[in-house]
Amino acid sequence: MKLNLENRIQILIVEDEAVLAMYVSDLLEAQGYAVVDVADNGREALSVYKDNRVDLLLCDINLKGDWDGIETAQQIIAFKPVPVIYLTAFSDKQTIERAKETFPAAYLTKPVRPENLNIAVDLALHNFAQGKLAVKNAEHKKPEPADKETAGKESILLINDQVFIKHNYQFVRISLDDILLLEADNTHTNILVKGQKYALRLTLGNTQQRLGFDALVRVHRSFVVNVRKITGFNDREIFIDSFTVPLGAQYKDDFMKQFRVR
Repeated sequence: MKLNLENRIQILIVEDEAVLAMYVSDLLEAQGYAVVDVADNGREALSVYKDNRVDLLLCDINLKGDWDGIETAQQIIAFKPVPVIYLTAFSDKQTIERAKETFPAAYLTKPVRPENLNIAVDLALHNFAQGKLAVKNAEHKKPEPADKETAGKESILLINDQVFIKHNYQFVRISLDDILLLEADNTHTNILVKGQKYALRLTLGNTQQRLGFDALVRVHRSFVVNVRKITGFNDREIFIDSFTVPLGAQYKDDFMKQFRVR
């Protein structure tokens, strides 16, 4: 099933070489990403960024105009943080030191190759999400525990109320509130949203824990539901969209605690 635009990673390209910009844009689209726009200068890029949802910024360091790529990234990040990939042919120490001040998630050197571009996007999203997680853990003074199950397996990248998961070899974006339910499938878990299913190589309990979304409640040994999406229920079943989910006896009390009686 083809992903709709809302679920695809949306990327803003800032590049003043028209031929290169078109080439990179075509590569990203072919890899399943959505290109929000292509800006050829920093001020235009900031304007586009303010008016659109952008999940990732791909920015050439050597831009024409009064802002180079580093200044452009600084202005954009000051408005709202976003993972940044720098596209550059430069490797001098001074440029790299300036670039480091914006904490880029990845670098991509010219000439751009398809496999390197895909790796850079994955790395950027992963590094950005891990950075957010580190800040969150530091605020709560509780480090993320090591988990044998998740080591070397699927990445779940959380950014605010959005989650990025791997689907068909690329990250896709899902709003946590759009999740209808989680379904156990052996050692895998299916995340179901309206019209789409995503499979993760994680157990049901681990997926629920790592998503950390309070509206997701365990109602059966094989199912977790988003209580905000329930359309009805009885003593034995829960109805969500077109799905009917069994309500296990041992989970009924916790399920009913989600509701206030007046």
